[in-house]
Amino acid sequence: MKSPRFPLASLPLAVLASLALFTGTANAAQPNMDDLIAAAQQEGRVDSLGMPDSWANWKDTWADLKEEYGLEHSDTDMSSAEEIAKFRAEGENASADIGDVGIAFGPIAVEQGVTQPYKPSHWDQIPDWAKDEDGHWALAYTGTIAMIINKDLVPEDERPHAFADLLEGDYSVAVGPVGSGAQNNAAVLAAAYARGGDESDLQPGLELFGDLAEQGRLSLTDLTIAALEKGEIEVGLLWDFNALNYRDQIDRDRFEVSIPSDASVVSGYTTIINKYAPHPDAAKLAREYIFSDAGQANLAKGYARPIRAEHLDFDDATAAKLLPDSEYANARPIEDFEAWEQTSRQLPQLWQSEVLTRQH
Repeated sequence: MKSPRFPLASLPLAVLASLALFTGTANAAQPNMDDLIAAAQQEGRVDSLGMPDSWANWKDTWADLKEEYGLEHSDTDMSSAEEIAKFRAEGENASADIGDVGIAFGPIAVEQGVTQPYKPSHWDQIPDWAKDEDGHWALAYTGTIAMIINKDLVPEDERPHAFADLLEGDYSVAVGPVGSGAQNNAAVLAAAYARGGDESDLQPGLELFGDLAEQGRLSLTDLTIAALEKGEIEVGLLWDFNALNYRDQIDRDRFEVSIPSDASVVSGYTTIINKYAPHPDAAKLAREYIFSDAGQANLAKGYARPIRAEHLDFDDATAAKLLPDSEYANARPIEDFEAWEQTSRQLPQLWQSEVLTRQH
């Protein structure tokens, strides 16, 4: 399973590419939605991996595809690595059409030869960093490391708004089990960004958490909704979509959520279409819909930040679930994936030696 699961959102696209697209070609001279819809309806269904109803509010997208195009749907929930492994193991005997994987797994899926390209109609509104140039993957929604603050436990004049603030005050800071999850590892990278580090140099971030540990202010409590509800977390670092969802599920007035103003890291999730999808046109229509205005709004209702957010006008209720664009002024995506892959593998050992050994 993706961990943790939550309701979420989606993002940008470009233009369909006629019947040539249907055969797996990444580009085409003229878009032809009518042909794509007809082909998808003939297939009649789309089967997904890692896209359950409760994650990213996928349930509304599957419901819309059923109502508008008559597509049946089923999902098998699993992690990004498991999705790619299943695509590869089944090969031409594929049982799934489309999956949703973390950004780092998009290039891996391409390298392993398990994907086919498709560029949806809003392709030009997807940032270059968030898509494969040939259309094999593109982020539909992003996650950015945020702070969630229990206002009942942290006085207003002590509430942090940046990583630089964390060493001040008496509150504890929870980051979860670093080394065991993308969210926890990304919090260390975000702290490194804020203090002059990067994907290949996490030391500035590790030093920050080591100083907190030495002060006795590093909480080892896992960042779950239950822990937040019980008041076991004063300040936590987690994906914005999780923080916003947890806040609203517990008590919107009890928690403050913000993006660290000095720096943060942006990641996200991308669909991958199985090279041997039994329903390839239905999978392409699903990706098309995910990047449409309606699909992006569905996922925003699940607290994920759509990749096309700056091009969309949400209704007040949907907009209220997201943070304003201004919060993301100093958030940036991972630039050196190779370096980050190497350093993140070292994080369990580094966290133990550089941080936990200083815990009081």
